[in-house]
Amino acid sequence: MSVITRFAPSPTGLLHGGNYRTAVFAYLFARQQKGHFILRIEDTDKARSKPEYEANILESLQWLGIDWDSFARQSDRLAQHQAAVKRLIDSDHAYLSHETSAEGKESDLIRFRNPGGVITFDDLVRGPINTDVTDLGDFIIARNIDEPLFHLAVVVDDGEMSVTHIVRGDDHIANTPRQILIQRALGFTEPRYAHLPIVLGPDRAKLSKRRGAKALTEYRDAGYLPESMLNFLALIGWNPGTEQEIFSKDQLVEAFNFSGIQHHGAIFNEEKLRWFNREYLLRMTTDDFSTYTMPVLKEALTERLPALAFSHAETSMKEGAAAGGITDMDATIAQKLLPVIRERISTSNDLRTMVGEGELDYYFKKPILDVTKIPFKGGSPTDTVKHLQHVKETFVKSSQDQFKDPENIKSLIWDYATEIGRGAVLWPLRFALTGAERSPDPFTVISIIGLTETLARIKVAHNLLEASGLST
Repeated sequence: MSVITRFAPSPTGLLHGGNYRTAVFAYLFARQQKGHFILRIEDTDKARSKPEYEANILESLQWLGIDWDSFARQSDRLAQHQAAVKRLIDSDHAYLSHETSAEGKESDLIRFRNPGGVITFDDLVRGPINTDVTDLGDFIIARNIDEPLFHLAVVVDDGEMSVTHIVRGDDHIANTPRQILIQRALGFTEPRYAHLPIVLGPDRAKLSKRRGAKALTEYRDAGYLPESMLNFLALIGWNPGTEQEIFSKDQLVEAFNFSGIQHHGAIFNEEKLRWFNREYLLRMTTDDFSTYTMPVLKEALTERLPALAFSHAETSMKEGAAAGGITDMDATIAQKLLPVIRERISTSNDLRTMVGEGELDYYFKKPILDVTKIPFKGGSPTDTVKHLQHVKETFVKSSQDQFKDPENIKSLIWDYATEIGRGAVLWPLRFALTGAERSPDPFTVISIIGLTETLARIKVAHNLLEASGLST
């Protein structure tokens, strides 16, 4: 028998990661078993169901890489639900009940005739579950002959779509005995159930939109990769039985099993999600990382650069700033920055923050230097001037080709720095280039801003020290 699973969300709001974890498990199992995966929108709540929520579900699943084999809307199947109600009434498994509410409102409800007894099913996650259904009484399955409710509709849809495995949250365990009773009355084959422990937020309460859970598309827009999100969701409450954490979709399909699902709630840990995303960024090819990064970097720089007073040696930089955009020179530097950026970000939103807070400013403008911080701690300003002059002269004598690679740049002055004292030589150089007490090594910075700009900045630091009188 071919395996058929389904994901059946209600479009009554934006779904969060806990909801999509259910979709991931149902999808992985279907693909592993070479089966069929159904996406069924349960939109019978007319008052709360909205097209924009359904659109967001489709968009999120497509982004995540979860492709479905067939699609259905529960609202399109009303005729089948109504027919099932009539069958149950005709077979005396259900009956019309004329009732008056506490508020005095009269209505004709359809109640299922509960035979009582114990319902047992073998859950794929929790094992055998026994429920005495006697206390449930004759429960309602429709508001009237034309308005079937959830328990009836879901059973009819699962039965007529031949769903073999129902993967859903454990908040549905209490619903299962009712639904099994309806399945038996309608003659449907009983599916296997896998009830997943709930996903918890950082506060260990059930993950929910009301408690700050985000829609999946919010993570997409923040720069999370679909591959890292899929990997992360699959490992919420499931353990493959090994130490492996990074899985491709195909590897997840191969490794997935219900026995690896834990019995208690698992936390949706955003820090762990950030770790996954960073790991995927570090594994990207250079071209893929550039494709991921450059649009965000250019957009952020376009917002940031006009606010800066550029002092690059290249006039085109000033003209670009005045025009309110980034120049070819800016774009060249931005491209060279990618290895530095890759080491520092977990998402593209981190990059927006870096640019917005000015952490990359010194790559695009001369820094404003505090002259007292140019010498190394306890170092002599006079000696610092000499060291800067030596570095400058060494660079001027060197081939332009040597300034494309940080290691080649390092080789030009490393012996001198080692002989004199690396702090005494390299700190003033790095501070002259960046004006920052924390920044990448000077060789990396030089390889990005280029020789011409490097010499100009060294000259500024040199002249500041001499003009200050500190070096006399």
